[in-house]
Amino acid sequence: MSDENKETTDETQDEAQQDAGPVADEGSSSSQAAGEDPSSAPPASDAPEADSSDAPASEADEAPAEEAPAADAADAKADEGSSDDAPAAEAEDAPAAEADQPPAAEEASEPDPDADLPWKERRRLEKSRRQRKAGASGPEERKAERLEARKRKAALRRKQRAAAKAAHTAGTGTPPAERESNAAKVRQGIVVSSKGDKSITVRIDIARRHRTYEKIVRRSRTLHAHDERNEAGEGDVVQVIETRPLSKTKRWRLVEVLEKAK
Repeated sequence: MSDENKETTDETQDEAQQDAGPVADEGSSSSQAAGEDPSSAPPASDAPEADSSDAPASEADEAPAEEAPAADAADAKADEGSSDDAPAAEAEDAPAAEADQPPAAEEASEPDPDADLPWKERRRLEKSRRQRKAGASGPEERKAERLEARKRKAALRRKQRAAAKAAHTAGTGTPPAERESNAAKVRQGIVVSSKGDKSITVRIDIARRHRTYEKIVRRSRTLHAHDERNEAGEGDVVQVIETRPLSKTKRWRLVEVLEKAK
């Protein structure tokens, strides 16, 4: 009998726990775990007030978070608008700059019609294209202007010549030969004719540097010399000396034959 009573009491306790529900079990278990008395828990009527007080705070936190993306989107649109305006302004400035610059390719391709003309013709065209002053109307005034222009050009030419003369350095040239006073002249030349008896024709070659132009100037002259023994022949290199007049044209005398003709 005692066993049957225990079984019935256990069944009644189980049914009571099932009727109380899981809320009571959970509350009792949490309070027991925290070491608190289950009777000290606040009533269920106070919970909605706490939830309602916390809701505005969470909504206030979420509002700035929602406004921040909206502000970022507005700034992005403003940046896009400014970037769109910058290419438009550059596109407007580019045609203006191209219009200001002259077309270099077209100018290079177009030939100058006056390039093939002589320099006198080009000068005449430039003079005719030059704008004239409207002050001179009478012939006397035009004549006075021409005289003034001539004087101005003459002064410019004189100035240019003086500058060129000052910049030019004269050459030293060939120094004069040193010889004793009243000494007989001696020349060396080539025999070009020996047909006459005791007479020869000698060609003297002279090469000197020009004093102004610094060029080597070559010239030659012929003279008649007296050959007493008919030693010299055509093509020989001989030396002659100045002497008294021996005939109508002979003023020179053979000294020696330096080299025979080959």
